[in-house]
Amino acid sequence: MIDEEEIKKAQEQEMERIKKDILRRVLTKEAMERLGRVRMVNPVLTQQIELYLLQLYQTGQIKEAITDEKLKEILNMLTEKKEWKIKRI
Repeated sequence: MIDEEEIKKAQEQEMERIKKDILRRVLTKEAMERLGRVRMVNPVLTQQIELYLLQLYQTGQIKEAITDEKLKEILNMLTEKKEWKIKRI
């Protein structure tokens, strides 16, 4: 009998496969390579970018392939919002 953990794992693998397939369709080869390099140094940021791109894809807002330059703009947009300020107590 298949247990719930195996079913959950299979579902997660299928979702990951679908995500990768969509990203391959919307990103140029160079942008995919950049995303891979970002994943190595900042996996959390990569997840944010992937979620953002998937949302754009699902809402039909991606009209052409995301180039490396456009991905750089997205990276800057997502990282600019996080300004860290140290306050003295």
